[in-house]
Amino acid sequence: MVNQTFYDLGTAPSVIRRLFAYGLEQAKIVGRENVFDYSLGNPSIPAPKKVNESIHKLVDETDSIQLHGYSMAPGFEEPRAAIAADLSRRFGLDIRSSELFLTCGAAPALISVIKALVVDGDSEIMVIAPFFPEYAPFITANGGKMVVVPADTNAFQVQLDEVEQRITPHTQAIIVNSPNNPSGVVYTEETLRGLAALLERKSAEYGHPIYIIADEPYRELVYGDVTVPFIPCLYRNTIVCYSYSKSLSLPGERIGYVYVPGFADDSAAVYAAVSGAARVMGHVCPPTLMQKVIQLCAGERPDLAAYDENRNLLYNSLREMGYECAKPDGAFYLFVKAPNGDANAFSEKAKLDYNLLVVPADGFGCPGYFRLSYCVSNDMIRRSLPAFRAMMKECR
Repeated sequence: MVNQTFYDLGTAPSVIRRLFAYGLEQAKIVGRENVFDYSLGNPSIPAPKKVNESIHKLVDETDSIQLHGYSMAPGFEEPRAAIAADLSRRFGLDIRSSELFLTCGAAPALISVIKALVVDGDSEIMVIAPFFPEYAPFITANGGKMVVVPADTNAFQVQLDEVEQRITPHTQAIIVNSPNNPSGVVYTEETLRGLAALLERKSAEYGHPIYIIADEPYRELVYGDVTVPFIPCLYRNTIVCYSYSKSLSLPGERIGYVYVPGFADDSAAVYAAVSGAARVMGHVCPPTLMQKVIQLCAGERPDLAAYDENRNLLYNSLREMGYECAKPDGAFYLFVKAPNGDANAFSEKAKLDYNLLVVPADGFGCPGYFRLSYCVSNDMIRRSLPAFRAMMKECR
């Protein structure tokens, strides 16, 4: 016998992975240049030069046993101190290394925080549509109930009235993902201040803190003069989950952190519970080499010129064709309304007729839309435009 919950998760089809696999097979048949794959959010810009230089330097100059040995469960003091110093400098807070718990990427960070806050079978974690589909198993497989706030399909901000309607005495936290996957929208400071005021009021009403879980793997991926508000500056009961997968183009290296501000309610208990949750999952002692790389590169930022060029090309081209979509201020996603209202049918037809692979957004909590990941080559975008144009003509 096996655990039925995990069996179901292990055998459930992933639309994104299925599309990606289809693209690989079609490339063998029709040629890679004739497949237009927008399915995966896999960074396509190289890691900053300093990252590669740091890896070489560490491998060449550090004792092998030390470089590849275990660290303490929350990570070495030095990289945590480097991260704390960078965050303090940028956001004007006095962040201490003891408030940081290093993780093997953002997913273990999120799961550790969710496990820490799910206190019983009635505990509720709110998510704002559109949302990262893995929030569902992260919450439900760890004993919580997921409560969905409907999408604001006009501006893709947070509908505060919808949040208020769904808050109950069992609400433990709300996940805020900005810049957002899949919309690319950055929540405004006005929106976040409104959410903070609402949560302060409801926390007082129910007699326990309602936390914001700030899921921020795309924090550094913003364009033009857009800034991403650092939510702990606006709401004290914020727990930050971060990954260097996108900001330093290191998705395969699995390094990130949880930040539990010392000024948050019950911060010591929350940090201890996060540590315990990470222990249960076996996600302690992140890779030593990557910890030391982050120690040297905490202040590095990505060169977003290629993503920005792709963003403008794809957005402007699709809008000219008549597609409806919000212009993304961050991340590397474009969220598009299916012209026929049925994103699944649109995706299937685009796949079969044009080898154009787009992700229907039912799993993101927003039926009728599809996601495009523009972390691809600019040339592929240009070659795909006739397929988008044909699909618009056929689906109107």
